[in-house]
Amino acid sequence: MMLRSAQWFSGREELAFQNRAALRAMGLNPDDFVGKPVIGIANSWSDLNNCNANLRDLVEAVKRGVLLEGGLPLEFPTISLGEEFMKPSAMLYRNLMAMDVEETLRANPIDGVVLLCNCDKTTPAQLMAAASADLPAIQLNGGPRSSGQWRGETVGSGTDLWRYSDELRTGKISMSDWRELEASYGCGVGACNTMGTASTMTSLSETLGMMLPGTASIPATDARRMQAATATGRRIVQMVHEDLRPSQILTPFAFDNTIRALLALGGSTNAVVHLIAMAGRRNIPLPLSRFDELSQTTPFLVNLAPSGKHLMDAFHAAGGLPAVLAELRDLLQLDCLTVTGRTLGENIARARSFNKEVIRSREAPLLPGGSLAVLSGNLAPRGALIKASAASPRLMQHRGRAIVFRDYEDMLARVNDPELPVDPQSVLVLQNAGPKGVPGFPEWGMIPVPTKLLQAGITDVVRISDSRMSGTAFGTVVLHVAPEAADGGPLGLVRDGDWIELDVKSRSLQLMVDDAELSRRRAEWKPPVNKHRRGYPRLYIDHVLQADEGCDFDFLRPTSDCELDFVQPIVGRS
Repeated sequence: MMLRSAQWFSGREELAFQNRAALRAMGLNPDDFVGKPVIGIANSWSDLNNCNANLRDLVEAVKRGVLLEGGLPLEFPTISLGEEFMKPSAMLYRNLMAMDVEETLRANPIDGVVLLCNCDKTTPAQLMAAASADLPAIQLNGGPRSSGQWRGETVGSGTDLWRYSDELRTGKISMSDWRELEASYGCGVGACNTMGTASTMTSLSETLGMMLPGTASIPATDARRMQAATATGRRIVQMVHEDLRPSQILTPFAFDNTIRALLALGGSTNAVVHLIAMAGRRNIPLPLSRFDELSQTTPFLVNLAPSGKHLMDAFHAAGGLPAVLAELRDLLQLDCLTVTGRTLGENIARARSFNKEVIRSREAPLLPGGSLAVLSGNLAPRGALIKASAASPRLMQHRGRAIVFRDYEDMLARVNDPELPVDPQSVLVLQNAGPKGVPGFPEWGMIPVPTKLLQAGITDVVRISDSRMSGTAFGTVVLHVAPEAADGGPLGLVRDGDWIELDVKSRSLQLMVDDAELSRRRAEWKPPVNKHRRGYPRLYIDHVLQADEGCDFDFLRPTSDCELDFVQPIVGRS
């Protein structure tokens, strides 16, 4: 097989001379690597991203595996998307990171790539790039962090932050308690130790077939993660020789399997947007209706926060993702190819749950189906999501009057005002917090329960927005309303006092206002003025697709199979 890198190192002699000399300048003798695959290692490590802090150590183990298998490892840095520091949202830069990785692969002598990820958006960004580039690719994550302890209780990343934040606001814990909790909360490198977006997306990467089986949930500090890194490095060299590419792995059936895994995990609603974007890069339609259809017949099995009790260390000990897939075996397309060169069915043949309290059996699920629901109606013509597994059963059918926040700043200014006319039946509505409206589609959808309600013992109300929420969050929260308010969606027409009706069983979200009044409001509506006039945020506003389309850029998503070809560079003088 003719290696792609040979165009750089064994092609036209005056050019090959220059490129081989560049290797020598790095202390590498080209004669040691003639005819051997060049393996790029896309490293999303950064001091600005605590979740990915251990990738700098993992990369050495990956390189060792590549060398052992006879390849040449060449590491390159990429943008690193960290949830804690990046504002208004790391989601604003997911597409930029995907472009960064794809264009680095295109421009350089790379035959195959190892994608090092961990924090929420790094995983889908890399997979979007791999889907477009279609070079042999395999992903490795940094793993979830250790579980902290506070006053004898295990602390779950994100989920317990929201719980204790409410206790601080109502005076149940003091500021001194809060700072003590802070010291117990950040207990080491790695991603959130709940089934938040990070662990959801790495589990889904494994389900898709883009990670070695059983590796997604290995704890960040476990020696087995270094072993997995070496195995990943070895495997990518073999994949290059086999010419095993993402286009053979990322198929419609693989995405169906992944949706079922998401539902069984009780995973993050953010995964819906990411899976649609990833499928779109291979021109695979993935409508919201498919998520809802599969939700009806997929049991919710994994008892992890925020929808359950346990944390990621217990999940891994119970068998991890392979054990979940083994419970779903009869619902899956088992002949889907994976990075191992074997099928999904072969990968999970011996898997089983070792703790039925953590990974439930099909006979005793947490829910028989419907952990995620897709809503529609005149308030969400193109759909909206609710994570039913993390919502309050009493609010799943609800009718209440709207309290409208026109944007995030308005919400922060008024939500805890003692004079806010809110009661337990109220429906809190946040406008202009979607992809274009901020821009960047931040995780603002879990609107805080007003303090006056918390003080009265009310811990959940219906909340609706065109925004997202953290995968670690919980509550009766309707998200991703499409089209968004800033793009002319009916969410922007809601006024204080309007009746809104939510019926999850009927999959309905209705604004109880007659068509004539909505038409009058629509004629008066003006799009919000966005302060971004230039740069990447301006590009984002002008080209981002809506939530039901995955929020990719319109120019990055092919519209036909003929647009799937990865255009190779002309290898000539620079």
